[in-house]
Formats: sequence, structure tokens, C-alpha cells
Amino acid sequence: MKFFRPASLVLMLCLIYLGVIAFKYRDVLEFVRIGSRFDSTLYNRDAEGYDGQFAYYIARDPLNAPRYLDVPAYRYQRILYPALARLVSFGQVALLPYAMLLINLIALVAGTVLLEQLLIAERASRWYALSYGLFAGVFVAVRASTNEPLAYALVIAAIFAGQRGRVLPMAVLFGLAALAKETTLFCAAGYAVYYLTQGRWRDMLLLTLLSIMPFALWQVYLHSWLGAWGVGSGGANATPFEIIPFNGIWRLTENGLGVFIVFGIIVIPAVLIPTLWALWRTGRDVLARRWHPYVFVLLANAVIMPFVPFSTYREPFGIFRFMPGLVIGVLLYAALRRVRRVLNYSTLWIVFGARALG
Repeated sequence: MKFFRPASLVLMLCLIYLGVIAFKYRDVLEFVRIGSRFDSTLYNRDAEGYDGQFAYYIARDPLNAPRYLDVPAYRYQRILYPALARLVSFGQVALLPYAMLLINLIALVAGTVLLEQLLIAERASRWYALSYGLFAGVFVAVRASTNEPLAYALVIAAIFAGQRGRVLPMAVLFGLAALAKETTLFCAAGYAVYYLTQGRWRDMLLLTLLSIMPFALWQVYLHSWLGAWGVGSGGANATPFEIIPFNGIWRLTENGLGVFIVFGIIVIPAVLIPTLWALWRTGRDVLARRWHPYVFVLLANAVIMPFVPFSTYREPFGIFRFMPGLVIGVLLYAALRRVRRVLNYSTLWIVFGARALG
């Protein structure tokens, strides 16, 4: 059956998941999880809410949203998702939560479809795309109305275009992805470094200009408007990027050995081990001059992981939302190099992410 494929399974499971949440809370605003801390007009709601509320506030009132945001410039730099939501909802506030869900659901499925094709091109089973489509960093993000499903669907679309030699569409897609979430720039950087190693100066320049320049110009505008740069380590209560590798993991012991063990059961196999493997394999390939875009995409996403802030590591869903680039990189690299064991192990990401459901 052609319909029975990873993307259709992801769609079905996500619809069931969203249906359960809708039945449980009977309130569409639960999908953006707004909180009374940032909107004093709300009562009987969670004091904090979650990050989806900031995209919702920006989409609801783009010019006056800063007063509802924890770190305005940081939230506004991810402008694409709320802008699309406002467009899809025709500016109707009542429709915004539905528009946000629709955009992310379509993005999740589309990203999975394209990843299937990239895996097939490397003669790997399309079913390994489930490791991405059911990964909490994008799957649960649909429920939370955060930026990752859209951002990384654009990344996969960019890679899909790049693998077909269509550099201009790839550069544009990477540029859009950066305006959805800045961490996608690591994937664009991987391709830029690959073009550098091949002496493809024109392609590297085009990619750099179209993927980084829009983001940079948007940063300049945000600074002139809000008095701060958007790039940072997170929103309210975020800690800085670490200097000591993996200090964000080791600092989990600050809350006691028990907490470290509970979090370590997830973080060590889901984050630490894949990162170390990625650094080892890609480093070896670079030194051996076994260059390929997937090598540098994986390397770029793995290099940042040891320095991720403690504030991201201490929240399992937070670190999963940081990881889709690494997941995509591992899947494509393992397919390229025929490392079937790693492709099999990648399915454990689905299990580890189950804790983020809710």
C-alpha cells in the first residue's frame, strides 16, 4: 500500500495525539500554552505557560507584542512562524491557534516525506524517517506550537534541493529556516563549508548571502527597534552557553545525584553518545578528505552540542527541541555511509522523547 509510509503514520499518530490533548483540556489555547505571567488579563491558567505563547502573542499583535514577551528580541528573531500563522488565520485571533497547529502539522509531515526521499536516494529504508517524524523535538513541538517543525521542514527541503544541484532554492530555503529558528544556520553552515572544500566559491557566496544575510538584516532591525540583538542562549532564566564541554550535563548534579540519574537516563544515550559518535565519525572523514555535504551538516550540528546551555539540558523537551539538526544529520550520514546499526539505534530517539508528551 503506497499510502502506508512513515509520513502517513506520523500524520495519523500526531492527529491522535492532538485529539487526546483537545479532549483532555477542551480549550484550543492549551495548544499554545499561554500563561498569566506574561498576560495579566488571564486567570486560572498556568503562571508560566510555554514558548508557543510567544509565537502566538507576536502573531496576535505584531507591533505591540513586546510587552507580552520574556525576551522580546530573542522571540522576534523567529518571526516566520508567527507571520505565517497570522497570514493563514487572516488576522483573526480566534483562528490563530488552529493556524499554528495546521502549519506545524503540514511541516512535520512534509519534512518526513522529503526525508524519506533523501534516505531512499542513499539506498536506506524510508522507515528510518520515523526517527525524525516521531522525535519529540518536532512531533511534540506541533502540540506545543513552537517553531521547530516549520524550521526543520525547511531545512530538509533545502537539503533536498541541494542534493539535486539546485543551489538557489536551497539557499532561499535555508534563509527562511533561519527566520523560523536560528539554530538551523548550523545546517546551512555545513553546506557552506562543503562548498569551500570543493572550491565552489560562487555557490558558497550565494548560500551565505541568501541564508545568513536576511537573518543578519533582521537582527539589525530588531536591535534598532528593541535595543537588543535577538541571538542568545534562550529566553527568561536562560544560562549562557557553556565553555567546558558538556558542562550543561554535568551541572545537573547541582540538583542532587538523584536528579542527575533521572535526567542522565535520557540525556546520556539520547544526546551525549550520539554527539560523541558524530564528532568521531565526521572528524575522521574530514581528516581523510572523505567530504560530502552530509559529513559537514552532521559535524556542524554536533560541534555545538557540548556547549549547549545548562538551562536547555535541564529541560528534556528543551534539549530535544535543540536537536532536530543533529537527528537529521545522523540519519543522512548513517544512510550515506551504510551504518545500519546507527540507523537502527536512531529509533531509540522516539522512545526517549516519550517523556515530553503531555
